Amino acid sequence: MPYIEAKLTSKLSPEKCEALKSGFGKTIELIPGKSEDWLMVNISDGQKMYFKGEDDKDSAFISVSIFGKASSKAYSALTSELCTLISYIAGVSPSRIYITYREVDEWGWNGSNF
Repeated sequence: MPYIEAKLTSKLSPEKCEALKSGFGKTIELIPGKSEDWLMVNISDGQKMYFKGEDDKDSAFISVSIFGKASSKAYSALTSELCTLISYIAGVSPSRIYITYREVDEWGWNGSNF
């Protein structure tokens, strides 16, 4: 049950949103046991964000939540791939991308919890 929320300053075309969503579906597999089959994605583009007190360049904030736990090695691999993906599709420099990870013990779906 992964969830990826992406907030970007750049405005994305529908095609770029689809490419980003598909890319998230592939990269989430870097965390053992996770796949696009259960992935929920939220892409908020055109956001007003400041990085280092400035808003003159595109930035992105990515939040990844997973049910359970993952290793630091898996998170490092995911960070690398997410930065590459966002840079390629949205034109955001990896130096202007923050990524956070959240491990969740209780996750509800379909009227009950896992």
